Amino acid sequence: MGTFIVRRILVAMSVALTISIVSFMLLHLSGDLATSIAGPEATAEQVEQIRVDYGLDRPIVSQYLDWLGDALTFDFGRSYYYQSTVVDLIVDRMPVTLTLGGLALALAVGISIPLGVLAALKRDTWIDRLALLFAVVGQAMPSFWFGLTLIVVFAVTLQWLPAAGSDGWQHFVLPAIALGYYATPAMMRLTRTGMLEVLESDYIRTARAKGLRTGSVIFKHALRNAIIPVVALAAVELGFMLGGSVVIESVFSLNGLGQLAWDAISRNDYPVVQAVVLIIALFYIVLTLLADVANAALDPRIRTR
Repeated sequence: MGTFIVRRILVAMSVALTISIVSFMLLHLSGDLATSIAGPEATAEQVEQIRVDYGLDRPIVSQYLDWLGDALTFDFGRSYYYQSTVVDLIVDRMPVTLTLGGLALALAVGISIPLGVLAALKRDTWIDRLALLFAVVGQAMPSFWFGLTLIVVFAVTLQWLPAAGSDGWQHFVLPAIALGYYATPAMMRLTRTGMLEVLESDYIRTARAKGLRTGSVIFKHALRNAIIPVVALAAVELGFMLGGSVVIESVFSLNGLGQLAWDAISRNDYPVVQAVVLIIALFYIVLTLLADVANAALDPRIRTR
């Protein structure tokens, strides 16, 4: 198990390094950063002065190494727009995004796994078809449109919940539903497929032949093996939620990392953009690593791969 974890950590570190290079290079390849920072009305002398002040006149490799060295100490520089350190901005906005992502994932898992198990047990019945219809609608419906629909129905018409803000738990209900429904179909379908495969395996037939209770067969033997790929998918979906929360945070006016990234992109605040991209990517990598370790703990065969 220890060797498996070490191998996964080395892979995660190499992926993180690759992402840092890609995120750094994409911004520099998008155009002249000095011109973007200075604005359209700046003179050539002002643009050149900004290029010197921000070190943009140095070789690109030197700029990357300096940025990476500072990033390893959590020093991402200062925001061009907010005139504050990037770390302070991220620390201030991160709880909102983590709360939203955690609630959305809990909602998705709480719906998808029971629904997937029920659909597998009631295969080819109206319950199974209804569950598949629920998944198809969730996959086809844009999250921003679903979020706007929730606002119209529950915030404007019924006035049960607030439409915007992040002051209390009530403000996270509608965004969590909108974001969680995005991840529910994939996990539900994977749970259903896994349960169908496991229920037809020989060891499940043996367990039933021994007279074990139906609940024990389903939850102790079948679900434990069927849920292994769902664990990995849940980690991936949480990473997607954290990275894709910019849409939901914009719709519901939540001041999280997604909204910060959107504001930074629209204002050419490149230090903030680079930091947010790297932080979200690191979250994604860590979650994937934890999912691999959890799967290895559930299925010892994975440790030999």
